[in-house]
Amino acid sequence: MSSPVTARFAAIPLASHEGDCSSIANECQDHREITDEDLLASIAHGDQHALTLLFQRYSQLVRIVSLRILRDEAEADDLMQDLFLFIYREAGVYDTSKSSARSWVVQMTYRRAISRRRYLTVRGHYKNAELDCCVPGFAGAATPGYDSSIEALFGREGLKKVMGELTVEQHETLRLHFYEGYTLAEIGKKLGESVGNVRHHYYRGLEKLRKQVRESKLQNR
Repeated sequence: MSSPVTARFAAIPLASHEGDCSSIANECQDHREITDEDLLASIAHGDQHALTLLFQRYSQLVRIVSLRILRDEAEADDLMQDLFLFIYREAGVYDTSKSSARSWVVQMTYRRAISRRRYLTVRGHYKNAELDCCVPGFAGAATPGYDSSIEALFGREGLKKVMGELTVEQHETLRLHFYEGYTLAEIGKKLGESVGNVRHHYYRGLEKLRKQVRESKLQNR
């Protein structure tokens, strides 16, 4: 299925026609019934139709996160293409026991965008080299793995426990920021709160998570 978006990223091996569900399912079905985890499993086996569906679901989010970090339209577009090429080649490294598919895609986007931003900063692309959009210690350099992700650190059940210690406002603010790609101003509008209140929820919630990270590292020594 072609579109202005998919046509622009010709390097990505996206499926070019509809009607063939390939290895995603034995027979055509409502694509909404196919989980992201199933798509990644199919992509790991070379299924281009699965890649097409994943691209349709996450290309906008990947670009939003990339643009928020890189502050450059062309660089964000390039990174989006690079990210889905990476997924096509390395989907096999994804581990369902460590994170959800959505979390993995977002974490990979953060890592590659941060790595690219640092590269551009060293070469004078930006006047301000501060990575004010990133969480220190949560997103490392771009690598095929994702062991420094929050879910990988605590595990799925552990993460639920940690997030359960946040207030509803802190939880929702961090979720919208790191998993949905919203800015603090956008979160304020979405939640009907002032930017000041959202910023308060963000930093208080972030400090609680950092405390849990420090304690978890000490326990694992």
